[in-house]
Formats: sequence, C-alpha cells, structure tokens
Amino acid sequence: MTDELDSLIDSLEAEAEQDRTPEDTPEIGIIMGSDSDLEVMAGSQQGRPGAYDALTELGFAEQTDYEDPPEARFTFETYVVSAHRTPELMYTYAETAADRGLDVIIAGAGGKSADLPNMTASIAYPLPVIGVPVQEKSVDSVIGMPQGAPLVAVDAGKSFNAALSAVQMLARQHSELENRLRAYHEDLQTGVAAVSRDLHERGTPRFRERE
Repeated sequence: MTDELDSLIDSLEAEAEQDRTPEDTPEIGIIMGSDSDLEVMAGSQQGRPGAYDALTELGFAEQTDYEDPPEARFTFETYVVSAHRTPELMYTYAETAADRGLDVIIAGAGGKSADLPNMTASIAYPLPVIGVPVQEKSVDSVIGMPQGAPLVAVDAGKSFNAALSAVQMLARQHSELENRLRAYHEDLQTGVAAVSRDLHERGTPRFRERE
C-alpha cells in the first residue's frame, strides 16, 4: 500500500477509537468506486440531482473534518473507495463505519463488476447499505446478493432516491427528519398540482409555449 492509502486507513481507524456523541459524527456515509461517479452520486448541475442534492435540501451538511464538525445537527461524509483497487480501504471503511457513528451507507459503483455496495454491505453488516448502480449495466451486479446477505438498492443513477431512503431510515428515530420529509413531499404535491392547473387552464398549445 502507498503512504497516502495507509494514512487514510489510519485516520478511519483513529476516528473509530474516539468516543464521540452522535451529534458530532455523520449519520450517513456516501462512498463511490471512482470520482468519475461523482456526477451521479452528488448530482449534476445540468442533469439529474443526486444524493448530495437530496441531503442538503433536507438540511444535512457535509462533514469534512472529524475534529471540527458542522453546526448542522445531521451530517454526511463522502469518500472514494474502490473495491478492486483499494480493497483494504473498502474493508476498513465498512468495518469502522458503525464505530465512527454512521447509521447508514450509500454506496455507488459502475461497470459490470460493481462490487463496492455488495462487499460493503457484507462487511458493515448489520449496518444498512443502500446500493446505487451508477450505470444500467451495473444493476445486476449491485442487486445480486445471496439470501441472508441483504442490500437495499435503487434504480440505475438514482442516488437522490437512495438519499431519501437513508433519511427515511433515520426518521424512525428523529421526528425532526420525519417532519422535513413530510414537508419535502408536500412541496412535490404542490408543484404537481400547480402544473396540472396551469396545463388545464392554459390548454396544451399555450402551456407548451411557456417553455
């Protein structure tokens, strides 16, 4: 292993040994096999929103320094962890996740051999892991877990939904998050109703012209 990889593994292990309150540690971990997956996992400014967008919209903050957590009550962290190129890092991340305060992991991977979500779920068990196939060809690999080795998964590219599912899990213990989810859903309903009324009252030709 390289010095850089050793240092990252050591920092994860050191965090796991510290005694921190839940308020000071991230609830959700986002990992991906490569930084090329970031547009899917975080979200694209030109395209589909991702997990980063969902979590920040729901009031989460990204925690980048374990020693200096954000003021937000609920936080998440983001790492690149390759199952094939850095298996030691994947193992350490999954093995230390619970001790570092994580409650759920969102793991995305692309290609036909998208093993990161599966392996992370096996190592981090019983911590829940939500798998995100970054590409259509990754779906079979991500969802192909044997009986007794559970992995929740979303459709290809839909890390936004993975983040919503993660917050749903947390909301069972945090009423504040449940309220945020309800408010988000009500906003969606309001938006659909407004578009529906606009389409009906304008008629199809005029509705199309507004765009």
